Amino acid sequence: MSEKKDKIVLAYSGGLDTSVIVRWLQETYDAEVVTFTADLGQGEEVEPARAKAEAMGVKSIYIEDLREEFARDYVFPMFRANAIYEGEYLLGTSIARPLIAKRLVEIAKREGAVAISHGATGKGNDQVRFELGAQALAPELKTIAPWREWDLTSRETLMEYAREHDIPIDYAKAGKKSPYSMDANLLHISYEGGNLEDPFWEPEEDIWRWSVSPEAAPDTAEYVELTYEKGDVVAIDGAPKKAHEVLEDLNTLGGKHGIGRLDIVENRFVGMKSRGCYETPAGTIMLRAHRAIESITLDRESAHLKDELMPRYAKVIYNGFWWSPERKMLQALIDESQTMVSGVVRLKLYKGNVIVVGRKSEFSLFDESIATFEDDAGAYDQKDAAGFIRLNALRLAIAASKGRKFD
Repeated sequence: MSEKKDKIVLAYSGGLDTSVIVRWLQETYDAEVVTFTADLGQGEEVEPARAKAEAMGVKSIYIEDLREEFARDYVFPMFRANAIYEGEYLLGTSIARPLIAKRLVEIAKREGAVAISHGATGKGNDQVRFELGAQALAPELKTIAPWREWDLTSRETLMEYAREHDIPIDYAKAGKKSPYSMDANLLHISYEGGNLEDPFWEPEEDIWRWSVSPEAAPDTAEYVELTYEKGDVVAIDGAPKKAHEVLEDLNTLGGKHGIGRLDIVENRFVGMKSRGCYETPAGTIMLRAHRAIESITLDRESAHLKDELMPRYAKVIYNGFWWSPERKMLQALIDESQTMVSGVVRLKLYKGNVIVVGRKSEFSLFDESIATFEDDAGAYDQKDAAGFIRLNALRLAIAASKGRKFD
C-alpha cells in the first residue's frame, strides 16, 4: 500500500502558469494537488479548468461561483469608504485577493492539506496579499510560491516545460496570447507588461476590452438613478439588484459611454513603481454616486473624518491587510457612518464623464430654509457670523500683535 501523500491546495486558473505549477508541485513535492478555481466575474469560462486539472491527475477539484460574495462582502464594504489608492486606483485586483485567500484556507482545512500555493510572481503585490491572508487565517499552513523557487523565468521556458511534462495546453491559443498581463473580476480588468513597461507609451486602442473610447461613445447622454440603502447600491432605475448584478449592469452601461479607463504608475508594496492600465466602469460610477449621497446625509465632521481615514484604509487593502485588526476597526467606523446613507442619486453619463445631476434622501441634512440666498425668515442670523469669525481669528490677531509674521 502506497504511503499517503501530502496535499497542497493551488489557486488554479487553468492557464499556462498554473497548469505548469500543478505538475511542478506534483513532482517537486511529491504531493497530491487540489485545485481551486474561483469565478469572480472575470468574463471567462471557468469550467474548462476542470478538464485540464483532471488530465493532470487532480482528484479534488473545486470550481466556485463567488460573484455575489465578492461583490457583497468585499467590493461594497470597500466602496462605503470611497477607497482609492494614491488618488486614482480603485483597488480592483487588491480586493479580490482576500476572498481567494479565505477560500484557499477553508479548502485546505477541509482537505487536510499541509500547504496552499499560488501563481503570483516574486515581484508583485499579489504574493503578499495571498500570504498575509493565509497567515492571518491559518498560520499553521505552509505557502508555496513556485515563482520564488523554480528556474522557469519566461513564457518560453514554461511552454517548454509543458511540452516535456505532457501538460495539456492549447499551444495555438497560447501563441496568440495578449502581450499584456491581465487580471479581471467584476470590479475591473487590468493590463500590465509589454509596451506598458515604457511609461511614455500610449496604450493602443485595442488593448481595452470593456469600454469604448470617449470619442466613440454615444453622442447622446444617458441618465441613470442609483438607489442606496446604508451605503450600498440596491437598485438601478428603481429595479432591485443583487450586489453582483449592480456591478455587471454598471460595467456594461459605463463601458458603453467610455467610462472607467485609467492609466497610472503606482507604488507597489514591495518597493518598485509599476505602470498599469485599468478599466473600472462600475466602480467609477459608484464612487461618484456614493460621494453624492453622502454629501447630503453625512454630518460635516463625519464626512471629513472618513476622508482623513480613507487613504489609510485604501493602503491597508492595497498592501494585503484585509484580514487584520486595523481593517476591522476601520470597517466598523465606516459601516457605522453609513446608517443614514440612503436615498437616490441621479447621474448623467456622457463620453467618459460621470456627472451628478441630482440627489435626494429622507435623511438629508440639507436645509433649504437655512442655505437659501433668498429671505430665510430668520432661520439663520447673519450677525452671528461676526463673533464666529472673531473667535477663530483670535489666536492669529494675538500672534500678529506680538510681532509674528505670516507672510
